[in-house]
Amino acid sequence: MKEIKSNIYYVGVNDRNKNLFEGLWPLPDGVSYNSYLIDDEKVCLIDTVEVGFFTQYIENIREILGDRKIDYLVINHMEPDHSGSMALIKKHYPEAKVVGNKKTFGMLAGFYGIKGGNDIEVNNGDTIDLGKHQLKFVLTPMVHWPETMVTLCTEKRSSAAGAETLPEQHAESTPSTLFSGDAFGCFGALNGGVIDSEINCDSAWLEMVRYYSNIVGKYGVPVQGTLKKLAGVDIDYICSTHGPVWHQYKERVIKEYDRMSRYETDEGIVICYGTMYGNTERMAEHIAAAASKAGVKDIVMYNVSKTHHSYILRDIFRYRGLIVGAPTYNTALYHEMDVLLSEIAGKDIKNHLIGWFGSHGWASKAVEKIREWNENALKFEPVGTPVDMKQAMTPDIKQQCEALGKAMAERLIADRK
Repeated sequence: MKEIKSNIYYVGVNDRNKNLFEGLWPLPDGVSYNSYLIDDEKVCLIDTVEVGFFTQYIENIREILGDRKIDYLVINHMEPDHSGSMALIKKHYPEAKVVGNKKTFGMLAGFYGIKGGNDIEVNNGDTIDLGKHQLKFVLTPMVHWPETMVTLCTEKRSSAAGAETLPEQHAESTPSTLFSGDAFGCFGALNGGVIDSEINCDSAWLEMVRYYSNIVGKYGVPVQGTLKKLAGVDIDYICSTHGPVWHQYKERVIKEYDRMSRYETDEGIVICYGTMYGNTERMAEHIAAAASKAGVKDIVMYNVSKTHHSYILRDIFRYRGLIVGAPTYNTALYHEMDVLLSEIAGKDIKNHLIGWFGSHGWASKAVEKIREWNENALKFEPVGTPVDMKQAMTPDIKQQCEALGKAMAERLIADRK
């Protein structure tokens, strides 16, 4: 097993078989379930893994511990991909004290029937001494479940007199390892290496944005609260429950989470459309061409019936401009566009611009339905004049589409100044 630093080990597993995370989000490159072991005078296991991987998981733990016992089992997050092995771990290590907050234990009883015993309930700022390491618990509710917390692990240093002291008692700051639960996580299995400095992270960045936007994105305010709680802490390693252990790129990861949770964006446009026979798609092409001609370089286009919405949501988090369009279908909005707008609304995304367009054969409804979605739920700033096409493209509709694309581009470019 991989030693991350000073008796802190990675004991997680990879899942390369699951197609959809939470039954919703595609996993083309799999996902890791990360767990960590601190081998000290008191042995501490941080989070577990999905129960289907328990055989491999217990082998990873025993490779380090042999027949020794686990003293503490810290659960930062009760979602079953991290707590699923709890009941089996308790059977193998019945003396292990489960460490969590009040809401943790309510879920522990509900999910697994585990109640009472020698559990340790912690509050914000509480600590546990392992010997050479100290754990400090920071409660982070709604990042992204109500019971979530993070754990800071700090190694003690020796004073001039030779006695071990805690960081707050020593003149020099001591870097901490942050066990962050789902925060700072990323889709994708780990292909050999564990720490970011040992692997090529090029593919991780967009998958981290897709992970955040789909899993955590609704909870920007709690994420900001967590970042404020951790401000000033000298973090050396970030040990999330999914994806790489962040060390070399830890500042970049924290900065990206800060940016996303503030709903800050880059200059760019996401154009999403539904189409049955290609006519609405032609409108989208003219809109994109006009926006490009007006000076916007970052433009992405998605057919909402072809591309999984998790990738569309990822790019909506990245770019400020959004233009959506779809046909009228059964006197309502084309189904997949209706679903996408519902998903966008559910993320509570802020600080975006929106334009829209639609088409119909004989009864116009799509354009009005998109307007209602924005006014009642999205509440983005409208840009340009909506375009409503009857049946097929005409020179006048083409001109209106170009005007919509140009208006969005000019609005984005104006914000540069």
